[in-house]
Amino acid sequence: MITSDAYNYINILNKAASASWTKNEIIANNIANVDTPDFKRSDMDFESVLKEALTQTGTKNMDKKVGNINLASLNAPIYTDYEELSYRYDGNNVDIDLENAYLADNQIKYYAYLNAINQEFDRLKMVLQK
Repeated sequence: MITSDAYNYINILNKAASASWTKNEIIANNIANVDTPDFKRSDMDFESVLKEALTQTGTKNMDKKVGNINLASLNAPIYTDYEELSYRYDGNNVDIDLENAYLADNQIKYYAYLNAINQEFDRLKMVLQK
C-alpha cells in the first residue's frame, strides 16, 4: 500500500486548491488597489499549467496521466497584466466589476476542489471499511 498511487488525484486537487487560494489573494490585492494610480493588475493561470502537464504525459489513460505528473512542476507563475487597454486616465487597469466576477468564479472553483478532495477521501474510507 505504500507504493500505491491512491493519493494521486488528491495531490493534484490539493495543488489546484492551493493555486486557487493564491489566485484569491491576487484578486483581493487587485481590488484593494482599484484606486491606486498606475497600478497594473496581477493574475495567474493554474489551469493552463495543469492542462500542459496532463498533455505531456504521453498516455490516454487519465489515471496514468495523473500518476505521471511531477507535482513540483505544477507552479503557475504570477504575472502582471501590462495591457495597454485602460479606460482610466490614471493608468490603472483594474476593472472592479471584472475583478468581482473573477473573485466569485475563483471561489466557486476553490470550494469545488475542496469538495472533490473530500469525495476522494470518502471513497478511500469506503474501500478500507469493506
